[in-house]
Amino acid sequence: MAITRRDLLKGAAVAGAATALAGKAEAREAVQPLPDAVGMLFDATRCVGCRACVTRCKEANELPYDRTPDGQYDAPNDLNGTTKNIIKAHPAGDSQTYMKQQCMHCVDPSCVSVCMMGALHKEAQGKRLMKGERSVATGIVLWDKDLCVGCRYCQIGCAFNVPKFEWDDAFPKIVKCELCRHRGDPKKEGPLAVANPACCEACPREAVIYGRRAELLAEAKRRVAAEPERYEAKVYGEHDGGGTQVLYLAPKGVEFTALGLPVLPERSSAEFSEKVSHAPYLHGLTPIALYAGLAFVIHRNRKKEEAAEHGPEGKR
Repeated sequence: MAITRRDLLKGAAVAGAATALAGKAEAREAVQPLPDAVGMLFDATRCVGCRACVTRCKEANELPYDRTPDGQYDAPNDLNGTTKNIIKAHPAGDSQTYMKQQCMHCVDPSCVSVCMMGALHKEAQGKRLMKGERSVATGIVLWDKDLCVGCRYCQIGCAFNVPKFEWDDAFPKIVKCELCRHRGDPKKEGPLAVANPACCEACPREAVIYGRRAELLAEAKRRVAAEPERYEAKVYGEHDGGGTQVLYLAPKGVEFTALGLPVLPERSSAEFSEKVSHAPYLHGLTPIALYAGLAFVIHRNRKKEEAAEHGPEGKR
């Protein structure tokens, strides 16, 4: 009888759960922000919704522009396989507040913890250094195409619904912001030279800025203290979900949930999910056969399942 992807995934889940239960049940210790962690600070009180950052992001990453069914260009409504960064408008009283969305580059990312192949990893902390990857631990979450088997667990694990899959590509990739690390700026010093986000360069209001996480957090708190009547007291991402390297400030009286950011505990779910997804490694087992079989079945069945799930044309 032929083994289906569903059967193999069930077997992997059962084996992983059994192995995890055989070991310690408690979560591992919380991960702290890296000393050289870099990221961005988005100030929603400064954004006017011009979407210059969206356009510049597509140009810098050589991504095609979105089109409507009749062929007209259109601003994307959400992150997708050709859009790594968007601006969304959210009602706020008599006006509206604009919100930027892209990968949060979490301090302890759930997408990394559920990726059993190690395709998603923090820079300089993966199984290997990819081409162009520096040995500086910046905390930027990267994707290694040569290790990815297309299981899309990262899409399920991400609390911010960020990783997207190229449904229409013959050789699909996971698409997400990597802080334009391919545009590293050698004129900057230390870890800041590793990346150079195009969105930050494009913003005419400096609503989004790039820097070291520690310095961005200090700047966010300085703004809140200087103008308490303008800002909500909380800096989103300082502790949420274990902390993120992209931080947010919201206008006074506007909750972060109204801007599309989820309520998360201070502990990352990665502390728990890693126990299961990486369980075979914790006890000295070698799951080579399991993962090799999983990779084979996923690649064999991917197109068949996409056609069934998304209709005759294989699209949403």
